[in-house]
Amino acid sequence: MMQPKEDYQVVIVGGGMVGNALAAALANSDISVALIEPNTAQQPPLGKVSCNEFDTRVSAITAQSEALLTQLGVWALIPAAHKSPYQGMTVWDADGTGEVNFNANELHVPCLGTIVENREIVWALQQVVEQAKNVEILRDTVTHIDNQDEQGLTPVFLSSGKVLKTQLLVGADGALSRVKQWGEFATCEWDYKHHALVATVELEKSHQQTAWQRFRPEGPLALLPLAAENDKTCSIVWSTNEEECEQLLSMNEEAFCQQLGLAFEHRLGQILNVGPRAAVPLRQRHAKNYVVPGIALVGDAAHTIHPLAGQGVNLGFKDITVLSEELLRAQKLGLNLGELASLQRYQRRRQTDNLIMMAAMEGFKRLFAAEQPIIRLLRNQGMRLFNRAAAVKQHVVMQAMGLK
Repeated sequence: MMQPKEDYQVVIVGGGMVGNALAAALANSDISVALIEPNTAQQPPLGKVSCNEFDTRVSAITAQSEALLTQLGVWALIPAAHKSPYQGMTVWDADGTGEVNFNANELHVPCLGTIVENREIVWALQQVVEQAKNVEILRDTVTHIDNQDEQGLTPVFLSSGKVLKTQLLVGADGALSRVKQWGEFATCEWDYKHHALVATVELEKSHQQTAWQRFRPEGPLALLPLAAENDKTCSIVWSTNEEECEQLLSMNEEAFCQQLGLAFEHRLGQILNVGPRAAVPLRQRHAKNYVVPGIALVGDAAHTIHPLAGQGVNLGFKDITVLSEELLRAQKLGLNLGELASLQRYQRRRQTDNLIMMAAMEGFKRLFAAEQPIIRLLRNQGMRLFNRAAAVKQHVVMQAMGLK
């Protein structure tokens, strides 16, 4: 590891999946990097027996994100027993008979995606970052920043009393990013007045290596297959209104399992067990700009999206792919990495793609929340027609996997 020093070309605030991925993408380059994360290092993956031992937070990793993690030397570090590739996806309307089924074999792809616990992705990324000679990991907290000095460097003040100076400060510190606040980024946002309840459950029947999603008027309910000693363990993401969410959190385990079984129409039998439950408020956010001189935002700091399609972290990985490319390009040209001209190339390449995905997810949410009979009828008829259109389905899935 490098010896501690005060000046870095890039300072990344936030050591989650996206922040660590950016550090890994810049690893062993000529760019000096500091990664600031107050939490202790993630512990290595362990074998799991019960629902209580799984992380409540999981991600559906697309083929494009898998390719990135493979390129970074990260994917192979996650034990195969802890990765759950899914071969199928079934989506249906709670208020009708419309149903869409996707199958990897029919679409000529190895799988539709892979469900992995967030903490295991972070652990694998840490292994790469810790070995990089040009990256310093600081277990510290940023208290505030100052304006750029005459040399175009941004002072970054840490709770330990250390002051760093950097050409580029990267906010990878999540939806409530303090870097975004300090940089005075304008944001477009609205509250869904919904929460996403997450937990791990054990089923009576096999999940069949399939991701299941039922669209209810209150919000989508997803069961995602997890890698476990059996094929009956799933992660749930239950989006619903605040009142129902509070009720679900207050129920004992038996009552919750019964309610979940009813909400899922017992497609996979009874819900036998549930682990710890947590709820996250859902709010749409999008920074009108991702960059200002000396500062860039990535991942949830730049944009948050409804979880109904599991695209959140995949958009973040796309961000760091492009940003790292632009930083390595600027370094090769001998430029200051915080110069606005280089940063705006990153923004142009990513903003439109993110906005399109966010608009699509917002459209799906509103479509399935509509209760008017005519809309329900058209929605279900549309799902049946779409399910029979093999070429269209293949195109949509390839887009979602990042392969087109």
